[in-house]
Amino acid sequence: MALRDPFKTELSREAHLVKTVCRQCGATNSKAATKCRKCHSKNLRPKRTKSRGR
Repeated sequence: MALRDPFKTELSREAHLVKTVCRQCGATNSKAATKCRKCHSKNLRPKRTKSRGR
């Protein structure tokens, strides 16, 4: 189902795509996280999206 409302599209994107991923254990965390919720590592990266050429 395609979302045509730009506000709902942006809200959905924020909820599902804008996250951080731990480089040690692979757990997904919130975008504001500074430490991993599972292994407490500070080695986080932003979640990859298709727009980065992958």
